[in-house]
Amino acid sequence: MSSHAVKQLIKQLTLEEKASLCSGADFWHTKPLERLGIEEWMMADGPHGLRQQPKGGDHLGITGSNPATCFPSASALASSWDRSLAAQLGEALGHEARKAELAVVLGPGINIKRSPLCGRNFEYFSEDPLLAGELATSYVNALQAQGVGTSLKHFAVNNQEHRRMSVNAVVDPRTLRELYLSAFERVVKKAQPWTVMCSYNRLNGDYCSENHWLLTEVLRNEWGFSGVVVSDWGAVNERAAGVAAGLELEMPGGNDRDGLIVKAVREGKLDEAVLDTAVERLLALYFNTREATEPLEFSADQHHQLARRIAADSMVLLKNHHNVLPLAEASEVAVIGEFAKRPRYQGGGSSHVNASHVESLIEALDAAGASYRYAQGFDIDSDHTNESLSQEALALAKNAEKVVLYLGLPDRYESEGYDREHLDLPRNQVELLKALSEVNQQIIVVLANGAPVVMPWIEQAAAVLESHLGGQAVGAAVADVLFGKRNPSGKLSESYPAALEQTPCFNHFATPARPNNSDRVDYAEGLLVGYRYYDTQQIEPQFPFGFGLSYTRFDYANLSLSASRVGPQDTLTVAFDVTNSGERAGSEVVQLYLADQTGEISVPVHQLRGFDKVALEAGETKRIELTLERRDFAYFDVDHNDWRMPKGQFEVQIGASSRDIRLTGSVESLGDHMLPAIGRNALVGDLMAHDVTARALQKAMSATFEQNPKLKRMFGEASDDEMMQAMGRYLPLRALVSFSEGAFGESDLEVLLGHLSDALADHRAG
Repeated sequence: MSSHAVKQLIKQLTLEEKASLCSGADFWHTKPLERLGIEEWMMADGPHGLRQQPKGGDHLGITGSNPATCFPSASALASSWDRSLAAQLGEALGHEARKAELAVVLGPGINIKRSPLCGRNFEYFSEDPLLAGELATSYVNALQAQGVGTSLKHFAVNNQEHRRMSVNAVVDPRTLRELYLSAFERVVKKAQPWTVMCSYNRLNGDYCSENHWLLTEVLRNEWGFSGVVVSDWGAVNERAAGVAAGLELEMPGGNDRDGLIVKAVREGKLDEAVLDTAVERLLALYFNTREATEPLEFSADQHHQLARRIAADSMVLLKNHHNVLPLAEASEVAVIGEFAKRPRYQGGGSSHVNASHVESLIEALDAAGASYRYAQGFDIDSDHTNESLSQEALALAKNAEKVVLYLGLPDRYESEGYDREHLDLPRNQVELLKALSEVNQQIIVVLANGAPVVMPWIEQAAAVLESHLGGQAVGAAVADVLFGKRNPSGKLSESYPAALEQTPCFNHFATPARPNNSDRVDYAEGLLVGYRYYDTQQIEPQFPFGFGLSYTRFDYANLSLSASRVGPQDTLTVAFDVTNSGERAGSEVVQLYLADQTGEISVPVHQLRGFDKVALEAGETKRIELTLERRDFAYFDVDHNDWRMPKGQFEVQIGASSRDIRLTGSVESLGDHMLPAIGRNALVGDLMAHDVTARALQKAMSATFEQNPKLKRMFGEASDDEMMQAMGRYLPLRALVSFSEGAFGESDLEVLLGHLSDALADHRAG
């Protein structure tokens, strides 16, 4: 339906009908307007699989759902670094959603992983906004191409579960823009999700559900978002204030809440034109959902195999001492660990999927006719050692050539609703590994976890394979990697710390040992999150961002840059060769980092600015090209409320991880011709750094200089007095009144500010 037709339809609605469209009818459906033929539409959780409740499900929306394919979680998918896989997942979910007659799938979640303790990190992609934004863009575009909407969440700065519905995230503007909003901006601009879901928390004092700056000024006016903002379930504080701020749809809502909107309009506290705009957006979304109503058929088995492929290509080989992996087909192995029979393949909470078919490692080994012996080893539901199970495992390990020990975090350790207390594996699992290592040195640890664990036990393992929460086919995928049917090609999408105390926000993130029952959380670490912290502070994590081993070897060579200098309108092509120097086919994730060496502003030592995943046959070489644009060089200039490209040298770094840089080159940034801000607190040095303001300042102050030689020296004229020059550079204009010894007063300052403003205006006009 055209925009004009929607506006005409709105004219037929009563105030009460308009308000009713702004909230849900129940936990999953919107309200219909039968009088005008507007039907309800349904949404469901679904970042990695649909959680659609059958008709008549409980009113809280937390019990059983219809069977669906459970794909690997976002933390797993992100470690594939593969845009194509993200698109394939989105397409598959779109097909399943169409079959289920869903209008919107609630996902993906792209919040930055500020701390590995966040209980919901398995639902999020990365500690880096470029990686998160690129994969989410591919996912959203592919899913929405099937005629089903997505809901990008949780907007914004939702980085903990502790007190999540009341906490106030206090973040400085630059950190907010460069880190916590950046992935959202990328997806909105490149994919236009049909909906964006606002988060529970407050942001710098205001609830996100009624934060006009966030929902309207930034999301719509700056980024061009044209869809609907929906609340997280129960996130709305003041209903009318939410509508005024740019929140269209409250979920789950209710008639009482609709009445608050009606009351606000009638009392003149909410402009009905603002409500009309919200309804127009809601109706536009509704008609979007009507355009593709025929179900799309899909093969459940094909989706299971897709889940298997995504899981395998997302696994990260963290250690492989003396090439203990891959296992030979004829290997006699001991398989130990209850996860081998009872896999942990997804996280808890709203994303929990009723998987259509779960394939364990034991089932996969049986299907492949592999030769193995199994022992449970430990009880997943307890942290205490079971001596009987341990002794059985020890007896098996003593006589085995190699041991596959399947460890991980139980469901109770990480879930929506609460944060983790620590980064350790359960005590009984660690004790079992220690005991087994004393009778067999060929222990291959497979990990099942949605977020990092610390590994003080790593020397007791010959190999470590991170399988993440790999979805319903994780058992078969683990077997594929262990036996070399799939060469591991995943790379860590987040840093793995050596200890909890090492994490960037350790002093600013609540745990039972370090409680914070205040609703204020200060993001005092600023930009230094994840690898930005470890690499800048030269702290060795257990495993760095972007790290991952392979069964083959990749070499990098022949870096070239398309230019030695780049300006704001230019692009820079970075090209280099990657060679598979081993004897197996494999895929390598190549990573491009930029190191800002301009000195213009404090920055992390380097930041990810490009990546690609390249498949290579043994002995094959491919030329890789990555492109950089102005924004890749820029930082957020708080004074100008805009992105700024600094002037000076940048180092281009090509690496296999953030700590494994293979090639480097240098490029000069010509920078933005950004005019300095004018005001009483503008610094003299900043004004003197720009020709226009420097000339205006010198001209306006010439008479005062002659009367006051001290000021003349402080303005940076030839002098051996470095202290005076430094004082001059960092002197705010208002201080001229104090330092001029009566030669320059407040009225003179006002005249000076006028001259400077006129000079800038003439420059812009000319």
